[in-house]
Amino acid sequence: MPTEDKTERPSVLDVGALLADLPSAGLARGQVGTVVEALDSDTALVEFSGDDGRAYAIVPCPRADLLVLHYVPETAV
Repeated sequence: MPTEDKTERPSVLDVGALLADLPSAGLARGQVGTVVEALDSDTALVEFSGDDGRAYAIVPCPRADLLVLHYVPETAV
């Protein structure tokens, strides 16, 4: 069984889920967005979009508060 990399940090174009609420942006834990820019080593600019593809929020997020999502098993990559 592969060990989970707990230090994985989101990179540009990674899809991630929020691990904490961002009330100032109206975002709740679990909402999914795409990293569009690395602002610095600890912060990423993340775009949150609806099912229609329109962005409803583009906000800086601490990278530590993002869980990178994977859509295929690591062994398939």
